[in-house]
Amino acid sequence: MVVLAVALGTASAVAAKPRAKAHHRRPKPAGSLVTVAPDLAHPGPPVQPGFIGLSFEASALPQIARYSDRGNFVTMLRSLGPGELRFGGVSADTRIAWTDSRTPRPAWATNVVDADDLRELGALAAASGWHVVLTLGIVHFEPIAAAREAAAAKAALGPWLTGIEIGNEPNSYAQHAMREEPWTFTQYAEQVAAYRAAIEAAAPGIPLIGPDVSGSAAFAAWGPAEAVAERPAELTGHHYPLGCAQQPPPSIVRLLSKPIAAKEVASLHRYVAIANSSATPFRLDETNSVSCGGVAGISDTFASALWAAGFLPQVMSAGAVGFDMHGNPTRCDGYTPVCAPDADTLAEGALVAQPVWYVLLMLRGLAGDRPLPATLRLSSRSINVRVAVFASPTGGLDWVLVDDDPPGARPVTVRLRVGARLARASVLSLNGESPAAVSGVSLGGREVATDGHWTAGRLPTAAVRAGVATLQLAPSSAALVRFAAG
Repeated sequence: MVVLAVALGTASAVAAKPRAKAHHRRPKPAGSLVTVAPDLAHPGPPVQPGFIGLSFEASALPQIARYSDRGNFVTMLRSLGPGELRFGGVSADTRIAWTDSRTPRPAWATNVVDADDLRELGALAAASGWHVVLTLGIVHFEPIAAAREAAAAKAALGPWLTGIEIGNEPNSYAQHAMREEPWTFTQYAEQVAAYRAAIEAAAPGIPLIGPDVSGSAAFAAWGPAEAVAERPAELTGHHYPLGCAQQPPPSIVRLLSKPIAAKEVASLHRYVAIANSSATPFRLDETNSVSCGGVAGISDTFASALWAAGFLPQVMSAGAVGFDMHGNPTRCDGYTPVCAPDADTLAEGALVAQPVWYVLLMLRGLAGDRPLPATLRLSSRSINVRVAVFASPTGGLDWVLVDDDPPGARPVTVRLRVGARLARASVLSLNGESPAAVSGVSLGGREVATDGHWTAGRLPTAAVRAGVATLQLAPSSAALVRFAAG
């Protein structure tokens, strides 16, 4: 048997020395114990190719599009495999507008997008292999301008355009003084009808995606109505575990707490159950750690990576077809997978991988896997470990393990019941100096290179004895453990 030490900053395999005349006994676990048994008989639907996505504010589209032929962004996207770029957020409704020779820039807009921007975005999509979802603003009710933008997007992006959303978090418009009460899906649908008619006349056949609501509570009312009235290609909604203005205020401890994890699972299942009732795929098209752009000291730390490593596999296990991690390339101190430290690097496209980027790299190989229900047995209720199990198409098992306990907590021994047919696994460890660290994150012992490439070093292995693999997981760390068949 091999006991794997997954420590902060290191990952090494250590052979357990059997005691004399007791070689059939398992070693006594140090610290706390977690036993995980997957249910191989009830796999969920496969994780879809392109399940990883990035979401940016619509106002960032012109800047992001320029990276089609400069900087490291294309390389970074390719490193994740195929994915989705979504442009939306509050700026789609409040700050950016379409402009062309027939559509002057409106007085309210602080940014504009034009046909050249969309052509560059099309080049970025083709170079990276990533598809695009475009949000058209509806707060400033301009269906003709929206139709012209949709037509230009269809011409520029072609097959790379997955679809359009109409409005960002439209369920919240009245709350933010963007519409007068009453404001329900009924009023929204009336305005969407005008947009869809104009778009269909200018650019027929573009799929609709929505309703792009602020959370699963709103989705309970808007999701079924959207599915029936609009027949979207996908249903969409957002999730932030913490709110920027909530009390008590956001903190690393709350972000990684067991109550937050339980609420997240319940929210995901609410989303997917509603989508399944209409046989419509669901995508979590905007998510990250703390709303309103994030909070420095939380959203830019290794804690955000630990949160994402625990949460994102649950998105896949719940049956969603994907997720889009929201970010802002100009704010390295907020929530964002990638950013530029200053104006010069932003212009050059010399982007930096933030902590959550390493989680996307860790999870990229799960496409095609089928999530498995699993039973966890904890030696103590205080243990704060999240586990997700997946069956690979080739007959192996992939395990995502996250220990959210703080530094200094007792290490957790994890026993994985993998069965006798699997003999050995590779272990890809996600490490940081501490949950509060804003640098020094590594995956497989390596950091993302300045040119955007990432390659794992030599990975430690874990062996199976009597159908069980035993690993030791250090507090504030995570790992992807992959058991290959044969």
